[in-house]
Formats: sequence, C-alpha cells, structure tokens
Amino acid sequence: MSEDLNEPNLPTSDEQPISETPLHNPGIDSEIQEIIDIADAIKQQLTRVIVGQSDLMDLMIISILTKGHILIEGVPGVAKTLTAKLFSDTINAKFSRIQFTPDLMPSDILGTNIFNAKANDFEFKAGPIFANIVVVDEINRAPAKTQAAMFEVMQEAQVSVDGVTRSMGEAFMVLATQNPIDNEGTYNLPEAQLDRFLFKIVVDYPTLQEDLQILKRFQNDFDMKEADSIKKVVDLKDLVKLRKTVERISISDQILEYIAGIIQETRTTGDLFLGASSRAAIWLMKASKAAAALRGRNFVTPDDVRWVTKPVLNHRIILSPQREMEGVPASTILQQIIEKVEVPR
Repeated sequence: MSEDLNEPNLPTSDEQPISETPLHNPGIDSEIQEIIDIADAIKQQLTRVIVGQSDLMDLMIISILTKGHILIEGVPGVAKTLTAKLFSDTINAKFSRIQFTPDLMPSDILGTNIFNAKANDFEFKAGPIFANIVVVDEINRAPAKTQAAMFEVMQEAQVSVDGVTRSMGEAFMVLATQNPIDNEGTYNLPEAQLDRFLFKIVVDYPTLQEDLQILKRFQNDFDMKEADSIKKVVDLKDLVKLRKTVERISISDQILEYIAGIIQETRTTGDLFLGASSRAAIWLMKASKAAAALRGRNFVTPDDVRWVTKPVLNHRIILSPQREMEGVPASTILQQIIEKVEVPR
C-alpha cells in the first residue's frame, strides 16, 4: 500500500498519551460493536478476491459512515475499480457505474428531459448518477465541463436539471478511480471537485508476496468467478443509521485543538502554496471519530487523527513551487507536519 495509508508511529516519550479509558456514553458500546461486526463482514467478503489493501477497505467503510466520497488513485491494473465494485456488492443498495470518457456530457450523468409524444409533455429521464453507490471509473478522463456536473450532487446530494431539483437522499456515495495525472489522456480535476472527496487514497503496486498470492488465487480461475460469489452482508440503511453512532463518539477539546493545529500548520508552512480549509478540518474530525469506532472505542485519540490525516489532506493541499520542482510528494510534507505538531498529553 502507499505510504499515504500507513499509520505513522507516535513519537516515543516518557509521557503517555491521553488515557484510553472509555468515556461514559451509555448505549454506544453495543452500537460500536455493530460497526465492527459489519466492517469485519465486509472485509471478509472483499478478501475472497482482493489481496492486501486492508487500509483501503477500512477507509471505504469510514467514508460511508461519515457520508463522504472517495477518490482512489493508482496505475492501471492495481484493482482500483474491482475493489470499488466489490465493496458496493457487499451492501444492499442501488448501484451504478459510470465510465468517464473525453466525450461524456453532463446530461449523460445527470439525465435530461425528453419529449413524450403520448403525453404531449416533457418527462425526466434520470441519469446513472441516481443510485445509492456510484462507481465513477477513471474520473479524470472527462473534461472540465463534465466534471462540473458532479459538483452539486457530491456536495449537496441533489441534482438540478432545467430548474427542477431532485434529492439523492441520505444514502448516496461516490467511489471514483483515476490514473495518475501524468498518464496520457487525463485531465486535472478542479480543486473545487477534489475538495468534495473525503479521502484520496493512493494505491501502489502489490508487494512480491502479494503478487504471489494473487497468482496462486487465480491460477485456476481465469474468469475471476470468485468475484461473482460476493454476498451482500449489510443494508445501506443500517449503515446510514450508524452514522448517528459515529456522531456520538466523544472527542475532547485537546483533540480538537490537535486537529486545528495540524490544519493551521498546513497554512503556515513554507512548503505548501495552499493549505487545508475549514472544510478539511471538519472532515478530519469526522473521519477520526469513525476511525475510533472501527477500533472499538467511544472516544478519539491522537492516533486516530494521525491515521486519517494523510488521506484526508493529501488532495486538499498544493505544494510550493520549490517543493514541486524538487519532486517532493505531498505525503512527505504531511508526515513532517504530523511530526511537528505537538501530540496532546
């Protein structure tokens, strides 16, 4: 997996971090266990086909628990789309897939009004965006005009066509994949669109051992029939209800100050031309709460914040011209920021 997904080690110190004694929050423990059970069931299905990428699986679960969208980046052939598709297969919800291409138009995504001769009136034909989980494959293959069609639906979960607004409801999530921007035939995603993704997850090549596992797993399954046997293990409506549990996860003022400190450091460091916004701070807080729930706690620790900082921020910052010319990755700068900001004690 990419270093963007690795949990950084906490600095060694004689002082201990905030006590990991559960805070008094009646009724939440059983709900947290439900989240853990659902996450385990989803990952059990995914690992029947997918080798490695456990962090990617966890972050996808965090995203759906916080009503966030995910951007998965990696070179062709590292199972980005397959993982996103199989993840949706484990959830009982309406699924749709959109293949982004250079000639794709906004109406091809959102839908359009078509004249019905029998009714002598126009009727709306919904586009593929009208689903609960939408997998957008190779999102950076479409031009800016088509990308802009995603702004409203990703931010406000609604679609406006010809003056009529249609709500997507609470259960709506975009799982998008893209190839690295230096690949031929791709476009830079607008900053406004990038900011609408909770996570940008960078998927690297598998390790030698993971490649060996992949070969052994599919040596007698050329058609990947195992992928067809993935079972639906959770109803999307149940996941939406569990968002209330994530909201109730306790987060101390010290942790909030820690999050604010990380965000502020991105704005003041000379290594970045553009730092993280207040929206990024809110998403970092939400993701930290969901991370705590996945780890079986009803309160947030600094380790939860550090785990999700890179995937939350790596697409919301812009490197300074000097660092960009030096070829320094955003993850390196973020790691330096994480290590610089004092951990609450």
